[in-house]
Amino acid sequence: MEIEIGIGKSGRQAFGFDDIAIVPSRRTRDPDDVDISWQLDAFRFELPMLGSAMDSAISPATAIEIGRLGGLGVLNLEGLWTRYEDPQPYFDEIAELPPEKATRRMQEIYSAPIKPELIGRRIEEMRAAGITTAASLTPQRVRDYAHLTVEAGLDILVVQGTVVSAEHVSSREEPLDLHEFIASFELPVIVGGCASYSTALHLMRTGAVGILVGVGPGAACTTRGVLGIGVPQATAIADAAGARIRYLDETGRYVHVIADGGMRRGGDIAKAIACGADAVMIGSPLAGAAEAPGKGSHWGMATFHPTLPRGTRVQVGTLGTLEEILVGPAHENDGRRNLFGALRVSMATTGYKDLKEFQKAEVMIAPSLQTEGKALQQAQRVGMA
Repeated sequence: MEIEIGIGKSGRQAFGFDDIAIVPSRRTRDPDDVDISWQLDAFRFELPMLGSAMDSAISPATAIEIGRLGGLGVLNLEGLWTRYEDPQPYFDEIAELPPEKATRRMQEIYSAPIKPELIGRRIEEMRAAGITTAASLTPQRVRDYAHLTVEAGLDILVVQGTVVSAEHVSSREEPLDLHEFIASFELPVIVGGCASYSTALHLMRTGAVGILVGVGPGAACTTRGVLGIGVPQATAIADAAGARIRYLDETGRYVHVIADGGMRRGGDIAKAIACGADAVMIGSPLAGAAEAPGKGSHWGMATFHPTLPRGTRVQVGTLGTLEEILVGPAHENDGRRNLFGALRVSMATTGYKDLKEFQKAEVMIAPSLQTEGKALQQAQRVGMA
């Protein structure tokens, strides 16, 4: 139902994770009987997660560790790891930059050209560990570098931008034709981001195996402020899930919906799945790992854009090891560790045995969910506060 904004404009109301709650069903389950594994194309993962292609979170080493734990790390092929033989000094410098100088200096650091030979080398580093490998390119760079990913033996390519459409229009250059590219490319392709039913449906029709849903919800992203665009994640995911149903009816082909951004706690991940996501892509929780290259700092893929940065460097601190963050054990009660243990317990508590069932969970609008009965936590700044 649309709400009148003014005489000449109306719009739908949209909801984020903090606005909704998952409703328990008539049964509960033993958490050990719950299956949270995820199948994407020919690849099976014990955790329904991708590590976001952000330099602060994903290095070849952290991608290997995420793979060992059952997830999929996505390396940014346009980041520091493909611009410098040894990027560690630059990570160290970025972590120490004062806020007023961080963006300008990062623009300078990222102005170094991409070295094509490093693309293959980084992929080979990950492959040598025996994990499923994934990496990302922006649509503008796909023609230049996608062939190198095939030569290096990459498993999954992610074509990723702030907003990716199937109908990019340009008067200056020939845009990437996603339909043509995916049809002729040897690897399965995930594309995104998007935040609406129509864009999700068009991206599914390109032949992608998965689409990323999320425009601007990330902890370091400023797109919503700089450009004024975005859709709260609960609504964006549910709309994309609706597009998936229509596309499945049209073709018999299932395309995975991957919630990208806006998830800090286990409860957020559970809500993303309950709204219709098949898996989640997370960045800032991983940037808080002891192994993360950002050393407690986190920044997005557009933070260093040379003319219009749409991200900032934020401090996430150190939460624990990657293992503690993803699968526990947790020694704090704020929901930021053991994220997928929390997903498993959420599914068990509400009575669902696997992800497909959990997508059908009842949710309700719950604006008081974060505050009801929590006055002491808020006053003492513990737990949910």
